Amino acid sequence: MSMRDAYRLKFEAQLDELNARLALARAKAKQLAADGKISAYEELADTERKLDAMKARLKTLGATSESAWGDLKGGVETAWTDLSQAAKRAFDRFG
Repeated sequence: MSMRDAYRLKFEAQLDELNARLALARAKAKQLAADGKISAYEELADTERKLDAMKARLKTLGATSESAWGDLKGGVETAWTDLSQAAKRAFDRFG
């Protein structure tokens, strides 16, 4: 084998290794993208559940007598805090 052939084989082997590493990096990128989508759907679904809970509490509050609404006030405020925090996380993450 000539020096030229050995030199060419050396760089072909390095190219093969680099190509394999790039394929692995592409596969990892696909997995991260899929994981990100799953996480996004879960976070948005959690925010939507909290939004529905807040709507239900407001509906209950609207149907409550003037004298009994104070008993529901704490639950409404807690639901609002939960919803606000979940929405902020979602907006910060997804714009």
